[in-house]
Amino acid sequence: MNLPEVDLDLRAALRLMVISDVRLARGRTHVEVVRQALRGGATAIQLRDKEGEDRDVLAAAQELAALCARARALFLVNDRVDIARLAGGGCHLGPDDLGIAEARGLLASPAPLGFSAGTPAEAVAAAEAGADYLGVGPIFATSSKADAGEPLAVHGLAEIAAATSLPVVAIGGITAGNAAACIKAGACGVAVIRAVVAAATVAPAARALRRVVDRALETGE
Repeated sequence: MNLPEVDLDLRAALRLMVISDVRLARGRTHVEVVRQALRGGATAIQLRDKEGEDRDVLAAAQELAALCARARALFLVNDRVDIARLAGGGCHLGPDDLGIAEARGLLASPAPLGFSAGTPAEAVAAAEAGADYLGVGPIFATSSKADAGEPLAVHGLAEIAAATSLPVVAIGGITAGNAAACIKAGACGVAVIRAVVAAATVAPAARALRRVVDRALETGE
């Protein structure tokens, strides 16, 4: 699939990542959620679909990749390196997924590759293996991911952010009320599912979060 070239500064592109999960989307499709999230100021979109048929997930990924390209936003696929490559996006991996080096060999260059880290040691190992950014969490309690583990809290996020020079994105229980604390702890952005995808109106929810993140990055407040 031929998409427009999008030149992105990775840290800026990770300010507000919305993870689209139709299980929480109030009956809305990935495309409906993402279109509204981008309108509200999302700078990155991650497609998360654990249950869809491969053909359907690929079709959604290709459509979302095109939406993101037009909005000059980063597009990623959760777990599925094959889908990410075919759609022309980046990929986000967890500890049980394909290894970073192997995934890097499959992804189209220069598609970004993220990794979920829950400790400073995992962050250092991921950086050495070639990850481009880290998703760190859960920072707060979350019901969006059943196996997320115990919350790291803001001090845990700060420890991991201090252990690496990679961009760090905070995830897990993030809301407009606590996003600024994550930025102050060293994150360059936040990733959310429920706070935006499950909101009654997606665009305003994304806009509120983006406003908080921008303010925290610019003023430290």
